[in-house]
Amino acid sequence: MKKINLINLFLWTFRRNEKDVIKLYDSLSDLMRTATGGNMLNFGYWEKDTTNPLDAQKKMCDIFAQKSQLDSNQNIVDVGSGLGDPAFLWYSKYKPDNLSCININFKQLLTSNNNNKIGKINFLNSTATMLPFANESVERVVALESAQHFKPLKNFISEAFRILKKDGILALAIPVMVSNHISPMMKLGSLSMTWSSEHYSIDFVKSTINQAGFKTLSFEKIGSNVYEPLADYYFDNRDSIKQKISVHYPSYVEKILFKSLHKMKESSEKKIIDYIFVICLKSSTAEKLIERGIVTPSI
Repeated sequence: MKKINLINLFLWTFRRNEKDVIKLYDSLSDLMRTATGGNMLNFGYWEKDTTNPLDAQKKMCDIFAQKSQLDSNQNIVDVGSGLGDPAFLWYSKYKPDNLSCININFKQLLTSNNNNKIGKINFLNSTATMLPFANESVERVVALESAQHFKPLKNFISEAFRILKKDGILALAIPVMVSNHISPMMKLGSLSMTWSSEHYSIDFVKSTINQAGFKTLSFEKIGSNVYEPLADYYFDNRDSIKQKISVHYPSYVEKILFKSLHKMKESSEKKIIDYIFVICLKSSTAEKLIERGIVTPSI
């Protein structure tokens, strides 16, 4: 049985530097895998006919890929790739020229590589704020439920702008705060500690993208298809999920998860948190604006 030191968990969540995020995922990613029965680490996109978390997670990957306009003749960079399952799905469907998974968590990369039956995906151990690619060398940069951990976000956005070719696309699927006028602690309560990310607001994400010189092609709020149905599924199936979790974790871990999901659903219903798809274009027009000093890229 895995033991989790609650003091360490608090410190990792409070500080949220890169090493802390690695330790959080090393300690808790198996919790999501146990509850969902798969290797994906996203909340999922839930529709009326969705019956389980794994199907919701695959739906999230499919919709995100469509909105990112993935295709066969592209060099794609998946930043914060988790255990690699989204990348495996995308490669199987789109057959891109090249697909690179970027992850600062070396253990997750090893797991991804061991699970890689395709054999044509690159796995690179790197931070999101210093991407190991040449200028204007890729067509797509995607971050599926990972950019909420990138700090500072502007450095990642700037790096994405640097490595994207003209008319390349940056795509984000990211949990966010609706407003930045009230502190996360006051709005989220206990969820501010168990939601272990940077709590970026919608306006902050928008402004960071715009300052980097990107043109926003589409912006969509999908929180009602993410948080509330996920919580409802857990509540409806708590007994069976609790039994699975208890094999690997102490009982207090499930209790914390249960309370967090309650608060997550409440925060979503009150429009305190949301989840957004943002699709951005690096256009030649944006580059001209930067050259003229009208737009200042984040560096």
